Amino acid sequence: MKLATLNIGGGPVAAVVSERGYLPVADLLPGAPGDVATLIDGWDGFAPRLRDAVGAAADGDWRSYAREALLAPLPKPGKILAIGLNYVDHINETDFAAPVHQVWFSKQVNSVHGPYADVQLPRAAAETDYEVELVAVIGKRGRHIGEGDAPAHVFGYCVGNDVSARDWQMRTPQWVLGKSFDTHAPFGPWITTADELGDPHGLGIRCTVNGERRQAADTGRMCFSIWQQIAYLSQVMTLEPGDLIFTGTPAGVGLGMSPPTYLRPGDVVRCEVDRLGFIENRFVPEQAPNH
Repeated sequence: MKLATLNIGGGPVAAVVSERGYLPVADLLPGAPGDVATLIDGWDGFAPRLRDAVGAAADGDWRSYAREALLAPLPKPGKILAIGLNYVDHINETDFAAPVHQVWFSKQVNSVHGPYADVQLPRAAAETDYEVELVAVIGKRGRHIGEGDAPAHVFGYCVGNDVSARDWQMRTPQWVLGKSFDTHAPFGPWITTADELGDPHGLGIRCTVNGERRQAADTGRMCFSIWQQIAYLSQVMTLEPGDLIFTGTPAGVGLGMSPPTYLRPGDVVRCEVDRLGFIENRFVPEQAPNH
């Protein structure tokens, strides 16, 4: 199943989406929550009835939508955790040493953005870069989760772009500011549930800029698997439904080019992962704030 948040009828609507269109969850299950976060938190109770309702829906029940109506599937996720240096080819292109331990940073919630919305080129940064990533969405609360138990804690997966202001990122050993500018975490276009996807390792992952292929790999080439990532993080913190894990990017980022090549106004970045769809964002200059 694919769950999305759409800006339909004057506000965000949690919906099931397919190639036929969308069905609002509240219409399928009267009394069900109208937001994806609450659905995830109570998924074990909602899922069987929701699947039955989707299966019983007629072709004429599905409604059409424009892709611009798709918002971030989780407009207010809990934690946004991202692993760095998780593909060998990306480590090599950045001249970093291969990490002995997993390298983690946070992206702040203000960076969340829609899968097809314009992304800001910040006024304060000159080196904005792209990073296509597979994003895992936590569905079950847990601490000290073993690798073998990790798959049961994942609700689903989507496509993300860990947009990075490299000049801010490299100023200090801590990367949070360079990774947390407003709009710098577009993801979506929907969440594909884990039972539909199966093993998330071995999927093709790609990024283009203005139609030019920049990144191409598969998720089986991670240094640390998603299960290892969950086990490692949960030694430190409780993972909760609605948390996001950005699982790393392969080679081909602008920082690794010779010379480094960063995004410019009007550039269109498309990130895609097999079986999860794609997101596509135009990069535009940040406008002066209105006070």
